[in-house]
Amino acid sequence: MHIRDLPYADPGEPDARSGPRFLLWLGRNQLGGQLKSLGWGLLHFLGIAALPYMVGLAVQAVIDGSGARLALAGGGILLAGLAVAGGDTMLHRTAVTNWITAAARVQQLLARRTARLGAALTRRVAAGEVVAVSTGDVEKIGWFVEALSRFAAAAVAVLVVCVGLVVYQPALGVVVAVGIPVLALAVLPLLPRATRRADHQREKAGRATELASDTVAGLRVLRGIGGEELFLERYRHASQEVRVAAVRSARMWAVISAVQVLLPGLLLIGLVWHGVHLAREGRVTVGELVTVYSAVMLLNYPLRHFEEIAMAYSFSRPSAKRAARVLSLERTTGAEGTEKGSSATSTGEAADPAGEPMAPAGEPVAPAGEPVAPAGDLYDPATGLLAPAGRFTAVVCGDPDAAGRLAERLGGHPAFETDLPSVRLGGVPLDGLPLDTARTAVLVQDKDPVLLSGTLRSLLDVPSSGAVGPGRALAAAQCADVLDALVQGSVADDPMAAHLTERGRSLSGGQRQRLALARSLVTDPEALVLDEPTSAVDSHTEARIADGLRELRAGRTTVVLTSSPLLLDRADRVVFLHEGEVAAVGVHRELVVTQPKYRAVVTRETDEETAEGAAAVRAGHRPADDGSGPAAPRARVNTIDIEETA
Repeated sequence: MHIRDLPYADPGEPDARSGPRFLLWLGRNQLGGQLKSLGWGLLHFLGIAALPYMVGLAVQAVIDGSGARLALAGGGILLAGLAVAGGDTMLHRTAVTNWITAAARVQQLLARRTARLGAALTRRVAAGEVVAVSTGDVEKIGWFVEALSRFAAAAVAVLVVCVGLVVYQPALGVVVAVGIPVLALAVLPLLPRATRRADHQREKAGRATELASDTVAGLRVLRGIGGEELFLERYRHASQEVRVAAVRSARMWAVISAVQVLLPGLLLIGLVWHGVHLAREGRVTVGELVTVYSAVMLLNYPLRHFEEIAMAYSFSRPSAKRAARVLSLERTTGAEGTEKGSSATSTGEAADPAGEPMAPAGEPVAPAGEPVAPAGDLYDPATGLLAPAGRFTAVVCGDPDAAGRLAERLGGHPAFETDLPSVRLGGVPLDGLPLDTARTAVLVQDKDPVLLSGTLRSLLDVPSSGAVGPGRALAAAQCADVLDALVQGSVADDPMAAHLTERGRSLSGGQRQRLALARSLVTDPEALVLDEPTSAVDSHTEARIADGLRELRAGRTTVVLTSSPLLLDRADRVVFLHEGEVAAVGVHRELVVTQPKYRAVVTRETDEETAEGAAAVRAGHRPADDGSGPAAPRARVNTIDIEETA
């Protein structure tokens, strides 16, 4: 694998059962790169190991007065130097390649998992943890993958040198062969404590990142309530906790580094003392003593890789654990069969005045072979909700959180209630379709859409059918004032070339909402699901958006989850959900009069007003739920007269 080949065509399916298993899976998928790095590492370290032998030969040649052996030793030193330089260059190149490709693979896996889970990801995992995994944790994992091949080459080189010294000069080689493993293993008792401190540091850093992410996301609200100083103090406290944890962790690694310096020094002192006595006794030559001493000196370099791999694993293990946790999250599939709400006639769906069938006539299955984007009615068996094909359906739900979950489910996103049946489009279960096919068929815009930084043209450059251009979408979403604001704040005269700041922070909430709506309209999906698309828009603009939305989406399936009378009055049909089931179906003007619970949600009636309305019905001053009885006075709907919203 080369860097120029990134991104991967298929990053693979990770083994996310645990952090170590995930690291092992990464290593197996980069076996070729690891072997290349190992080969160049061996050339580099064995070149280093050959230098002391050549230096020893040169010293002995000078003592013996042999010019030929001195020239031979000089040539050997030159070759060893070339091996060290060439091996080091290619080792660095291949090791960094392993790092980058491993990080790229992890980032691709995280991006794919994020796309697969959608908005459900941040409900299962904290947003700060997702940010930490995709940034710092990816680097730590890449560091371990990079260091692994260098450590393997260093370990092989140390083993070769120890064996070679025993063969070359047994009297001194045995001391080295016994001392080197002791040096390598001396830090093992310290590693558990260092690992715990590193884990604690990463935990504190993740918490600080999460707090910073939440603070930035809610900065506008914090400024409105004067809470900036409170959250700033919280972040300062979290930052100090990270600093303290980092210092404690650094102290432990400093002790490990000191041990790695102290013990080799003691080994050298002992080796020189023993070697001098052997040289006095004539059991070793001066050249052999210089060779062994130089070999031990140079072994300090590969031995440092033992410390590095320990650090890399200690830091990457919790990072890999967090990454595995995110990557183990799956897109759940709803249960099949007859479930709560699957019988439309029991939930009021038969009351649709238009007379359409209120539940799918059968259970069509996806066609054999490659799935294609289905078309037809959008049906949720869990609630009994039916959105007929080509119609504008408004859904009123008293619980905003329940409405958000319903919107996710209608788009084929994972459900938290894994026993719920899958939503169907044209009789085909969305959860059973490939993710890209389901997203092509149904597009969901949640109540808090995100605008990415860049030009307006790039914002609207999204996969689409091509039937709706940016101009028509912007006009339907009533974005004329937004375009004017973008031109005024930009050096470009073309609003499409104007630059949007991150998350559209320079725009008001209503302006961001309308741009997001325009982006959704450009895609022109078979079914469009909008969750409170005009909650931040004034009533006059909202009325025009409702007209534009109805006109632009004519003949296409549109579902709007809202309690706005302006949108409800423009809908072809309105479905009222109560306690997770369809309670009534009709048009807004009928339901607001005949359904007290619906009226309470839409008009924000108090309990006392609802009770008064029920008493009026019993007294004969308001029509009963079946629509019979004397005419009722017009209902108050958010202080907007229903007749004036037509």
